[in-house]
Amino acid sequence: MAAVAARLTVLFICTGNVHRSPLAERLLAARLPEARVGSAGTMAQHIMGMHPATRSVLEQLGGDGAGFTSRRLTPELVSEADLVLGLDREHRETAVRLWPVALRKCFTVREFLRLSRGGGEPVWRSESAHGDVAPPREVISRAAAARGSLAPVSRAEDGITDPCGAPYDVLLACGQEIDEAAATLAALLRERGRAQRTEC
Repeated sequence: MAAVAARLTVLFICTGNVHRSPLAERLLAARLPEARVGSAGTMAQHIMGMHPATRSVLEQLGGDGAGFTSRRLTPELVSEADLVLGLDREHRETAVRLWPVALRKCFTVREFLRLSRGGGEPVWRSESAHGDVAPPREVISRAAAARGSLAPVSRAEDGITDPCGAPYDVLLACGQEIDEAAATLAALLRERGRAQRTEC
């Protein structure tokens, strides 16, 4: 039986689809190859390849920039994704404006990680006596349900700073922050439990 994550679609959003969301896309894809991972920008220019500095940081972190083309965020991209992750709140808010019914699957990266860890145990842990864990879509639903249960944070705390125009070391630090987030996201979204045991 195929893992549920093989059918999961994750969409990252930043402003230009030049630095943050391409890094997030390719770094998560490297850690979770069974998922479909993409990215878009709220103000992206179409038919642009990956920025050379972004590609350098990506490769330094173990990702692959081959074949990347920037694209503008559309309602269709939001509607087709199972999980939409903005690099800051304005990206999440834009996604919801484009497709309002997507509210429960739209978060910032940091918000999703915070909600999935909020109350102690990560939301993917189930209470099953067999030690099963929630499938990826249930993780997303539980994170949405956890909204309002945690103390509010500032916009800055919910976002990853845009490195556009900054020196290379700032872009590298941004990439490292995104890579750490990608590692946690992969752990949250990787299928475990029943689906994996049926393959044995």
